[in-house]
Amino acid sequence: MSIDRHKVLIANRGEIAMRVMQACGRLGLDFVCVHTAEDSASGHIRLARELGGDACVYKIASYLDANELFAVADDAGATAVHPGYGFFAEDFRFARRVVRRDRPMEFIGPSWWVIRDLGDKINTKRIARSLDVPTVPGSDHPVYSEVEAEEIASSLFDFQASQGIIDGVIMVKASAGGGGMGIEEVGSFGEFRSVFRRIRNYAKRNFGDEGVLIEQRIFDFNHLEVQVVCERSSRAQVHFGTRNCSIQSSGKQKRVEVAPGFAPGVIPYTFDAEKVLDDITRYSLSMAKETGYDNVGTWEWIVTPRGEPFLMEVNTRIQVENGVSAIISRVDGKPVDIITEQLRLALGETLGYSQEDIGFAGMGIEYRLVAENTANRFTPCAGTVTRFEWKDHDWLKVFSQVPTDREYEIPMEYDPNLALAIVWGRDLDEVKRRGLEFLDELVLEGSAGGQTGEFYTNVAFLREKTHKILEF
Repeated sequence: MSIDRHKVLIANRGEIAMRVMQACGRLGLDFVCVHTAEDSASGHIRLARELGGDACVYKIASYLDANELFAVADDAGATAVHPGYGFFAEDFRFARRVVRRDRPMEFIGPSWWVIRDLGDKINTKRIARSLDVPTVPGSDHPVYSEVEAEEIASSLFDFQASQGIIDGVIMVKASAGGGGMGIEEVGSFGEFRSVFRRIRNYAKRNFGDEGVLIEQRIFDFNHLEVQVVCERSSRAQVHFGTRNCSIQSSGKQKRVEVAPGFAPGVIPYTFDAEKVLDDITRYSLSMAKETGYDNVGTWEWIVTPRGEPFLMEVNTRIQVENGVSAIISRVDGKPVDIITEQLRLALGETLGYSQEDIGFAGMGIEYRLVAENTANRFTPCAGTVTRFEWKDHDWLKVFSQVPTDREYEIPMEYDPNLALAIVWGRDLDEVKRRGLEFLDELVLEGSAGGQTGEFYTNVAFLREKTHKILEF
């Protein structure tokens, strides 16, 4: 099927839904949009009606009801599904169902088996090590034997001592766990055996599998990412640079992202920052090729204060921060949109360029504007946005589902993310100066519980952190 004959079901909400609609427009694709009752005032519904009319908008009960999404797709005659991020974006069973159902559609993302294989962190670590890609030191398989566990723990404490770490810590995790369940830190070999037994028993009792993972606990690291884009055929893989996502909330949720991931020659790192960036992009592309990766994805890395990179995981989807990579990227000297690339490649087009055709210009900052109380463990803030406006600049892009011409009640059924702001500058000083200019000009006001003045946002936190971006 010719790409412009497709109709895309956008199975998501908010700003990502809006950006997918706009990418569809650039490619001449029709789309269909969904929303819940809680999202009836969201800007993604207004934009959908402006671009596609009332017929392209469907009300659903939940973004997590696959049957309902497929019913919408069938009624609208959709031929492809874009899951955005979150919800079904990394659910290989959903992706498999999209392409195998009686009326198959295209899944806008990696093939389901790629999502399955790289969504398994143990399998990802095993693949990485087979390619000599560095991973967090520790086991790459569930450990059941106490003797083997003690050997691994001893080697990790020895490794940390060789790094000059006096008070080493290792992590003991239930391999079948998730969401922070079944994890303990161990600070000495003497206490390891009792913790291992405790986690093993916990895992057996709660997950039916007593396998345990043992890894080094790394402190004071930077969180870097490599943006990878691949053809559906898996014949071509390129990267759109690196980004640094180390500024996070207390719950490890990203709040500021910067591209590229370091500023060698500008900030005095204690290691060869340029080499680290080169290494992680090379490692990421080698894994993409080996695994047959076939769409957009992100390789996530941690870098120690000594400049040692370790692969953490692979995110098999478009990420919130794709825009900050795009704002510094050029293909044959022209700006690129990674969501547009994701769509056209998933629908069968070839890449059409090589790594040599990709260039980079300047630096970018992405701010996540969130209704949250940063002084109180980043607690989400319920309430109503009463005023939201900013000044336009040719170096600024703002993506938001929050209307600027009327009040907007934040639906607390979802994350209280209000907007993404992406700032470009020729160098680090300029992008920081422009970032602060945007934040100073921004007007974001609201009310909570009917009392103006109790509405919290993270703007002050973003302003404070801007001064030290990319510093290790």
